[in-house]
Amino acid sequence: MKLKDLPAAERPREKMLALGPSGLSNGELLAILLRTGTKGETALDQGRKLLAAAGGTLTGLFALSGKGVAAFKGIGPYKASSVMAALELGRRFLAEKPSLQRTPLSCGRAVAEYMLPRLKGLDHEELWIIYLNIGNFPLACERMTSGGWTSTSLDIKQIARAALERGASSLILVHNHPSGDPLPSRADISGTNNLKKALAAVTLKLLDHVILSDGSFYSFEEEAAREL
Repeated sequence: MKLKDLPAAERPREKMLALGPSGLSNGELLAILLRTGTKGETALDQGRKLLAAAGGTLTGLFALSGKGVAAFKGIGPYKASSVMAALELGRRFLAEKPSLQRTPLSCGRAVAEYMLPRLKGLDHEELWIIYLNIGNFPLACERMTSGGWTSTSLDIKQIARAALERGASSLILVHNHPSGDPLPSRADISGTNNLKKALAAVTLKLLDHVILSDGSFYSFEEEAAREL
C-alpha cells in the first residue's frame, strides 16, 4: 500500500497540516523527512523501522552516524542527509543561547543541563571549556578537542588568552562519555589535576570538571566536597 492509498487522516503530511507537528509521532515525522518509500514499503514504514533500529528513541537516532542511516534498507545518502540535517537543527536549537535571563553555573547539575544539548547522543568524546565571569555566569563556550583528550593536548596559552579576551575569572571543563558511564577514568583524573595546576600557574581557576552521559553526570568538585 502507498501513502496516498491511506485515509487522509493517516497520511503524515495531511495529518500535520490538520494537527500541527506536535500531533504526529516520531515515526510519522521521520516519514515526512524521508518523503518516499520503496517497493513494498511506504515512507511511514521506513520511518518506523528506522526509529525501531535506533532503540525507539530520538537519543538513539542522534547516536547514529549519517553513514549508519544511509546504510539502512531503502534510505540511502540523500534521504539520510535530510534526517541528519533535521537532527542537527534540533541540536542547534537546544544549544542556542537564550535571549532572556541567563543562569549561573553554580553546581554540576546546572553545568550538565547547560551542556547536554551540545553533547547528547554523540558517538565520540568532545571536550569543551566554559568561560565564566565572577558571578559564575557563562561568557562563552568553546569546543577544544574531539575524539578524546589529555591535558597535554590543550594549549594553555591559547586558553589563557581566550579567558583574558572574554574577561573570564574561572573555567569549567566538560566532556562526554558515549559509553553512558560518567565515572572518570584514570586518564580523566590525571588530566584534570594537571590542567588545574597549569591554569593556576597563569592565574586561572578551574572551577569544575563535569563528565556527561545521556542520563547522568559526574562533577569533580562535588565529589571532592563529599569526601571532606
